Amino acid sequence: MTSNPVVHFEIYVEDMERAKRFYESVLGIKMEAMPAPTPETAHMEMWFFPFDKEAGMNMYGSGGALVKMEGMPAGGSGTVVYFGCDDCAVQAARSAEHGGTVCMEKMSIGEHGFCALAQDTEGNTIGFHSMQ
Repeated sequence: MTSNPVVHFEIYVEDMERAKRFYESVLGIKMEAMPAPTPETAHMEMWFFPFDKEAGMNMYGSGGALVKMEGMPAGGSGTVVYFGCDDCAVQAARSAEHGGTVCMEKMSIGEHGFCALAQDTEGNTIGFHSMQ
C-alpha cells in the first residue's frame, strides 16, 4: 500500500460543546456538524474536523470527527491522534489555556521533528507534531 491507510478517526466526548470549543481554539479551526446519515445513527452527534470534501471517503487519508455516543465514553483508550502544526509547543500551551492538561512538553524526536502530548477537556490523550 503506497497511500495512508488511515481513513477516519473518532475522538469520543461527553460534553460536545466543551470539546468542540477546545479543539477549535487549540487548532485554530472551524468544525462542521454532520447530520445523521441513517436512522440508525440518529442518536450520534458528530462534528467533523476540516477535510477535503471533494475527495470525501473515496480517498485514503486522515479524516476524523468528535463523536458523542452512548456506550462509548471519553478517555482511557490506548490510541493517540497526532495533529500536525507549525510548532507543537504552541498547541500544547493552547491546550492548557483552554481547559486541557499538558502531559509532555515539546520534545525532540530527532530527524522526525518534535512532539508534545496533552489531555483534552474530555480526558483523551492527543498529540501534536511539528518539524520545528
